[in-house]
Amino acid sequence: METTQQQLKKFGTFAGVFTPTLLTILGVIMYLRMGWVVGNAGLLGAWLIILVSFVITLTTALSMSAITTNIRIGAGGAYAIISQALGLEVGGSLGIPRYVSQGLAVTMYIFGFREGWLGIFPDHPAFLVDIIVFALLLAIAYISADLAIKTQFLIMGVIILSLISIVLAAYYGSMYIPAEEAVRWGNFRGSAENDFGGSSFWLVFAVFFPASTGIMAGANMSGELKNPKRSIPLGTLWAIGVSFVIYMVLAYWLARSASEAELVSNYNIVIDKAYFGPLVIAGILGATFSSALASIVGSSRILFAMGEHRVLPFASFLSVQSANGQPRNAMIITGIMIFLTMLLRDLNAVAPLVTLFFLITYAMINIVVIIEQRLGLISYRPLFRIPRWVPWLGLVSSVLAMFIINSTISLVSISIVFVVYWYLSRQNLETPFEDVRSGLFVSFAEWAAKHTWGMKTMQQRAWKPNLMVPVRDIEGARGNFELLRDIARPKGSVKLLGIAPHNGNGSFVRELSSLSESFRAKGVFSSWAVIHSDDFARGVNYGNQALQGAFFKPNIVFLNLQQHDDYETEIRPVIRECIRLEIGVLLFQSHPKALLGEKNMINIWVRDRTPNWSIGLAIGNLDLSALIAYKLKKNWDATIRLVVVIKDPSEKANAQHFLDSLISLARLPKTLTEVHVGEFKEVVARASNADLNIFGMDAELQFGFVSEISQKTKSSCLFAKNSGHESILA
Repeated sequence: METTQQQLKKFGTFAGVFTPTLLTILGVIMYLRMGWVVGNAGLLGAWLIILVSFVITLTTALSMSAITTNIRIGAGGAYAIISQALGLEVGGSLGIPRYVSQGLAVTMYIFGFREGWLGIFPDHPAFLVDIIVFALLLAIAYISADLAIKTQFLIMGVIILSLISIVLAAYYGSMYIPAEEAVRWGNFRGSAENDFGGSSFWLVFAVFFPASTGIMAGANMSGELKNPKRSIPLGTLWAIGVSFVIYMVLAYWLARSASEAELVSNYNIVIDKAYFGPLVIAGILGATFSSALASIVGSSRILFAMGEHRVLPFASFLSVQSANGQPRNAMIITGIMIFLTMLLRDLNAVAPLVTLFFLITYAMINIVVIIEQRLGLISYRPLFRIPRWVPWLGLVSSVLAMFIINSTISLVSISIVFVVYWYLSRQNLETPFEDVRSGLFVSFAEWAAKHTWGMKTMQQRAWKPNLMVPVRDIEGARGNFELLRDIARPKGSVKLLGIAPHNGNGSFVRELSSLSESFRAKGVFSSWAVIHSDDFARGVNYGNQALQGAFFKPNIVFLNLQQHDDYETEIRPVIRECIRLEIGVLLFQSHPKALLGEKNMINIWVRDRTPNWSIGLAIGNLDLSALIAYKLKKNWDATIRLVVVIKDPSEKANAQHFLDSLISLARLPKTLTEVHVGEFKEVVARASNADLNIFGMDAELQFGFVSEISQKTKSSCLFAKNSGHESILA
């Protein structure tokens, strides 16, 4: 039983995201370079540098929050996000160099820990300190992520104590410089290394900026979070907010506690000015150790995820997990890489690559959101929505920061990404999920296709309602104009297929053309065609068969059931042929008095699934109903209610869990649920009222059932049949 609990061990927001992210941001730069930043830039300049740095990371964090609430993110953090959006080739081209750079970061943190340790114990052998710290880090990470998180809790306590030491120093009078003198713009005198030969705002910015780049530490744990959709946005944004306040307050304390000369010449000014210096030294050691621990845990998860997706050679070896779910093999390879980089002893030449690969990753995450927002696909409905300017600001600021820090190495970093992409694009990688490229390519193709009025089948993520509406009665079609428009807009289309007798008059064609033009005037792309046939069902079926070869074919046939229709000879044959051709069907029965009512409530009726209430990629004949309801909800500003009728009262909890899971996975906001026990037709008559009730149907749907249900609900009804090519979970 204990093993099972270990296998299912997942982390919440505080432990899995907030803690590692906060500890990575509150790193060694805060202790050893913050004073130098304030001394050069002055308090105003330091505040501006902190603000600009955190704006860059905040915009990326917001973009990351939006995209993580729109996908089922697996292991790998940013690698998983980019791969699911732009494909394994793009994800791997960033994942591989970022994995390597994260390994270099671990080595740099180990070296930073060593420098702090030798400041206390100068006689200890430097390489031995490195080896002991490395072994301890690898052992903690190898045992389990849970132990790593618990270790970080201890480190967080040490860092909090170091900050308390600073607060006590302020309380007992360390801030002797008047506020009016402290609040100033700096002289940018430089440092002891350049004999105080001067500096600049952007050079000081380049020194500070790596302090704010730890926002991926929590996202790297995405595969081991209980609820990554909630934890990644909440934990990351809280960590950014808390660390921003700490940096701003610390800058103010330094500006009022030390002179400019002290700040620029003494990297240990925080230690010297704190109430109890050893606590700050402990904080420095804790900060470097926690950053190294977060990086080694996160980098092994990236390697594991790339192994799972067969991006790298020996993928089956890399994707092995231990009994408690730890990527042990990936951890061993990561440990070997870190040990080899430790032998270099001096990482100054490659250190900028670490920051620049972070920035390239930030830029790509913002690009993903920009593409998703621009495409406007129905599959992009994040629970965390952001304005359109946010990812643009994140993209531009990330790219500018790259070239401000080091333009030469920025070009080298980008070149490395392109080389890896070129290599991966030649490997014929099999993507286990559909990415946004399908929507991107389809959007380009659709733009061209609309100039030729052709349509073609699209994939699930790029699904849009492209309606084919058989018309033989113009007045009946006009009566459904608003419903058809609201189903299709803004990105769908309506193809009007006129069915006219051979001796039909020209006015039918003119009216059909005018109706199509009305749709286009209302923002819905529409085209029309006429089939001359005395047999309605045969004319519609011929049209559907012919359109199978169209560039973009309709994916839904909308049938308006009217009193003069012969259901058995005119409607049922069309439904059967649509099922054979894998085209979705919507059969609309308008209530003669209620019509569409106030357009406030939409009921989706879910069939009884007893005894199997599991939810996977396929959810039966429910996808089209849910997608249409979502479109109408958006255009009507209505509420969706999921209703299920069961016969066995003991299944009520299972049915409710299914509805809740469906709402979460389908990302249906503010959706109500009802679970009823009893006979279906009896429940339909007494269920909560709605302006439109949507039911599933099959080829054998009886006219009597349609008529009876419409009377019992006292509303207009829509009967839907999936084509098999749509998915509300996409």
